[in-house]
Amino acid sequence: MRVKKGFKARRRRNAVLKLAKGFRGRRKNCYRRANQAVERALKFSTRDRRQRRRDFRRLWIVRINAAARLNGTTYSKLIAGLTKNGVAIDRKIMADLAIFDPEGFSAVVAASK
Repeated sequence: MRVKKGFKARRRRNAVLKLAKGFRGRRKNCYRRANQAVERALKFSTRDRRQRRRDFRRLWIVRINAAARLNGTTYSKLIAGLTKNGVAIDRKIMADLAIFDPEGFSAVVAASK
């Protein structure tokens, strides 16, 4: 009697089709197309998790620089001063301070001088 890969293969195919839910066209219901699309999507999601961290860091630096210039200094001088004076505050927190608490950010700028 011929043995088919029934249960295990169907479970594997259904797992891929479940990941392809929301795709357009045959990519959501044809296994071969869905498998290609899911592989590609997973590759991009892995890459973009790292990319997201870079993008946020760039955004924080832009915000800190804008707020620093309002306080009469530049980003590079601010960071150099904070490092020299041993102030350990990360860019995410400084960007939040720059937006939501300008007085607090001014105190951080004063600490860097």
